Amino acid sequence: MADEGVSEKPLKSRKKKAGKKDSQLLIRINSLERGEFISLCEDLDTSAARELRKFIRNFIRTHNDD
Repeated sequence: MADEGVSEKPLKSRKKKAGKKDSQLLIRINSLERGEFISLCEDLDTSAARELRKFIRNFIRTHNDD
């Protein structure tokens, strides 16, 4: 008896690439600030996620220099 819906393809390697986005950060912010932030990001042709990642990298870099 064959299992229906089960793929017999080999599993891909689970090696993690350096810098791969594999985690999420959930934050709560004021909806008016969120809207303004999203709007500014769109005006600047960038994404909120990209700008937050940039902020986090700079924050880490700045505070690891201590």
